[in-house]
Amino acid sequence: MRAVTWQGRRDIAVLEVPDPRILEPTDAIIRITSTAICGSDLHLYELFGPFMDRGDILGHEAMGVVEEVGSAVKRLRPGQRVVVPFNIACGECFMCVRGLQSQCESTQNDEYGTGAALFGYTKLYGHVPGGQAELLRVPSADYNTIRVGDGLPDERYLFLSDILPTAWQAVEYAGLVEPGTVVVLGLGPVGQFASRIAHLRGHRVIGIDPVPERREMAARHGIEAWEPDDDADRVVATTYGRGADAVIDAVGLEAHGSPFAHAAHRVASVMPDVLARPIVEHGGVDRLAALYAAVDMVRRGGTISISGVYAGDADLLPLKTMFDKQLTLRMGQCNVKRWIDDLMPLVEDEADPLAIGDLVTHHGALEDAPALYEKFQTKRDGCVKVVLHPDRQPTPTV
Repeated sequence: MRAVTWQGRRDIAVLEVPDPRILEPTDAIIRITSTAICGSDLHLYELFGPFMDRGDILGHEAMGVVEEVGSAVKRLRPGQRVVVPFNIACGECFMCVRGLQSQCESTQNDEYGTGAALFGYTKLYGHVPGGQAELLRVPSADYNTIRVGDGLPDERYLFLSDILPTAWQAVEYAGLVEPGTVVVLGLGPVGQFASRIAHLRGHRVIGIDPVPERREMAARHGIEAWEPDDDADRVVATTYGRGADAVIDAVGLEAHGSPFAHAAHRVASVMPDVLARPIVEHGGVDRLAALYAAVDMVRRGGTISISGVYAGDADLLPLKTMFDKQLTLRMGQCNVKRWIDDLMPLVEDEADPLAIGDLVTHHGALEDAPALYEKFQTKRDGCVKVVLHPDRQPTPTV
């Protein structure tokens, strides 16, 4: 089969690789019809090389049609249409039954002390082949698939794999029980959906992002879209001098600013893996500009909800200020299956209340992935979200 593979920092190649096979009786093989490039994939493209091997298959946002099932699979049959959550979980352990599928005790990676295994996401999270390919092997397939109908296009369902439940969880973790002001830092795909979800719930939403096309997209859906400029003072000034009731950090470790952390990214990316891994895993490698801004923008007694990925264990936080302001922090990998029952009615609503149809800016074949990864990272050509289609013909080169 053809698959999008990691070859090195900023080096993506589409290669012929062996087809996945049923390895356990609970497995299924899915023929992929749509698969997205996630903002988290850009961390692999740029930073997480020490935890990658050349040839690793990328991608953790995928859906398609069941091709084959193992002998112990009870709820799936070939021909059914499914979305594949990016968490790989058992559905039965202490964590899963409490809605913490991202912490599944059956797939936790003990070697690195991390949570549940993820598709296409480094040795830190199980080193499992990803979904930017023609075929995907899904372990514990009865639990790790979401059955969907045949009446709507892939684009309405695909984002149930990650970014829609991630955005929903970000708003849930913001903890607002009555209408308030929510600031969303970063208007990439997760930030776009988090903004729309918060707006749908009746909150005033301020989205902040340096990219004009992202601000324009957010503004189309009732969001106050601001260009970064003295943001904390402006937020405080427009909230009776208090600050926002909640701030959602949808940026994470590769925020603009933090020059020393940026230098650490560059150094780690060119070092031998055995030396770079401890720096990335245990060093202060995160660019914390977004998180620092969140601390300044949120009101006393408010909540910071973190959905952007962070990686360092030695990051410096303004704990005195956080303690003095009596802040609540909630964060973590999304527990996809926990939120599907809440999201499915919105996804299938003919009115499309979350404007899912207004997110994808670029489509392509698998062969277009190298160029689209670069375009997505550099935010050129108004690139907000990319979806790849294995059955599509490559874009002709001039």
